[in-house]
Amino acid sequence: MTDKNLYNTLQERGLLYQCTDEKKLQELLESGKPITLYEGTDPTADSLHIGHCVPYCILRRFQQAGHKVLLLMGGATACVGDPSGKTEMRKMLSKEDIEANISKIKESLKVFLDFDGDNPAVIVNNADWFNGYDYIDFMREVGVHFNVNKMLANEIYAKRIEEGGLTFFEMGYMLMQAYDFVHLNREFGCTLQYGGGDQWGNIVAGVELQRKLNFANNTNIELIGATNPLLLTPEGKKMGKTEKGAIWIDRDKISAYDFYQGVYQTPDACTRMMFALFTDVPMAEVDRLIAEDIVNAKKVMAYEITKFIRGEEDAIIAKQASEKLFAGSGDVDNAPSFEIQASELPYGLIDLVANSGLVSSKSDGRRMIEQGGITIDGNKITDTKYNVTKDDFAANGYILLKKGKKNIVKIVLK
Repeated sequence: MTDKNLYNTLQERGLLYQCTDEKKLQELLESGKPITLYEGTDPTADSLHIGHCVPYCILRRFQQAGHKVLLLMGGATACVGDPSGKTEMRKMLSKEDIEANISKIKESLKVFLDFDGDNPAVIVNNADWFNGYDYIDFMREVGVHFNVNKMLANEIYAKRIEEGGLTFFEMGYMLMQAYDFVHLNREFGCTLQYGGGDQWGNIVAGVELQRKLNFANNTNIELIGATNPLLLTPEGKKMGKTEKGAIWIDRDKISAYDFYQGVYQTPDACTRMMFALFTDVPMAEVDRLIAEDIVNAKKVMAYEITKFIRGEEDAIIAKQASEKLFAGSGDVDNAPSFEIQASELPYGLIDLVANSGLVSSKSDGRRMIEQGGITIDGNKITDTKYNVTKDDFAANGYILLKKGKKNIVKIVLK
């Protein structure tokens, strides 16, 4: 038997954004019988960022409720690249790079899912069924069911079409992802696909492909597609592998302090969803924290999520470092750092705040300096032509560059 309250939990925590048949999904989840579901990941990098882990947090709840979880690694689709939301064609990776990425990502997934026990999550790779699949056979079985005009009207191709660079190669991605769903149903009895809101078009394509195959083969297989809301960066952009502000899961890509601060600095509007996704704090408690003090709520959020992803020890270290830095204690051992060479001096302050990642752009840096939002070792700098020189590093060999009260970078002279 499964936890019959899972549907209510998904609704309460705002984790169900879109669904091709929500009534049917509710019936299945409240029936007490286990279902099989999957989420797909194209291993285009060797680590997972926190935005990409949103579906894994949801799959974690399904697994804990007693359902069977499949994790699809897109060894084949990563060779094509998802055009969703992109203005240019993604970089083509070698098969060797993809295999290396898959191996690394598998370790990160253990944070979210159990791969042992009575109900282990299972990792599958679509390269296993696409490698050797004859092109003519694939087009006869799958391609024949896709209308090009309807595909071009899909939002996932919008930016690529605007740039005038959509290739037939990329259009094949939707066909491949749609077939993944059909194949996993045939092999594992998978009936539900979960993914980010930006994958809605691809997910629906899989549901519709099965419907057309039902008509062609006189079958009655029903698939359901569902999505979760997306997470945004402080600049209001999607948290992604290639967008500024990605918060990596792997320890070797980000320090505990940077992870904690990255979570803390997400938009206020995302606080409730971050709690809902990455913690088990009851939503009534979350709403109380947010209503009383959003700053304190975000501190609690950052601590809880850091503890979940990296462990309690890292969470304590990051929290203490943040409190000491914001209090001006001078303890900067755990602050993020940026190295510059002595030969680069004098270094323009606008360039420094931008290149160190303290601001998103030079124009943003100029604006922050003009408004008095930038300090060096506690001294406010309002001159946009200010140059950092060797004298600034004389005392410690580093300077503490600060934006407002929340963002700190230790600039180290080498």
